[in-house]
Amino acid sequence: MPDKPIATPRFPYKSDRLKPLRAFCQTVRLGSVSRASEALYVSQPAITLQLQALERELGVGLFERSGRRLTPTREGQLLYELAQPLVESLDGLGGSFREKVRGLDAGELNIAANSSTILYLLPKIVEHFRSQHPEVRLTLHNAVSADGTDLLRSDAVDLAVGSMLDVPQDLSYEPVYRFEPLLIAPPDHPLIRQRTLKLEDLSPYGLILPPKRLVTYRLVDLVFQQNRVPYTVALEVGGWEVIKQYVAMGMGISIITSICLTDADRDRLAARSLSQWFPARSYGVVVRKGKYLSPQARAFIELIQPDLFTRRSYDDTGPSER
Repeated sequence: MPDKPIATPRFPYKSDRLKPLRAFCQTVRLGSVSRASEALYVSQPAITLQLQALERELGVGLFERSGRRLTPTREGQLLYELAQPLVESLDGLGGSFREKVRGLDAGELNIAANSSTILYLLPKIVEHFRSQHPEVRLTLHNAVSADGTDLLRSDAVDLAVGSMLDVPQDLSYEPVYRFEPLLIAPPDHPLIRQRTLKLEDLSPYGLILPPKRLVTYRLVDLVFQQNRVPYTVALEVGGWEVIKQYVAMGMGISIITSICLTDADRDRLAARSLSQWFPARSYGVVVRKGKYLSPQARAFIELIQPDLFTRRSYDDTGPSER
């Protein structure tokens, strides 16, 4: 049995309703087929065929002549009221889409980070982001680790930047940077002058550390306990700038990561590497698994590149560029 031929539609324009409706709306607006053809850059016969096909499908007359001008019939006026918003919306789709995209780019971006990350790690990244996306309203939420994860889970922030040791199952952590652990002390301190350095050499000197609830304190305690080396804490204080100030005043020594040591500290502090005993600290991006990331959030993450910071090593002869 031979295959049945595929039937062609009675009115081919149905496959593209926009063209006849656009021709109809322009004819109503301008009052003539010739003006509609000029406005649409389409020949007059093509406009006429589209209007005739539209009338045949709907079974009504859409125009009547009033002198030299075409005016819509009652049914034509009704169709115009229905079709005009659709045609305008479709014709303006490109512009509306671009406007919406600009709206996405000009949205908000909320980032959680602790004070040291905001102070030492983020300035370069924020500077680059602001230069590329000046219209985005960027908010940095100063939060310790627990607060940052709570903000992520409640969608109060788009992402977090910082260091994580234990990553919860509902979060994703992508480390990007690794910073060396350092001993800091005044430049004339005995630990800075001696040629070789052992972990037990730190025992006679009081440590100035962040509060116990923070990762740094717990990590320092773990390393000393594992190596069975006694240590004393002279002072607990929040904020690395405060810690560095007290160390520079000779009130104790401290253990920090290299990101916290800036060029401004060179005259008042000296550093020795402790990478033989303490692990490098990673910093990176934390997001909630399954969360949709906005274009501005993805743009910020793309700026967090491993080569953004110059790696500096500290050995027995002092700092050197890598």
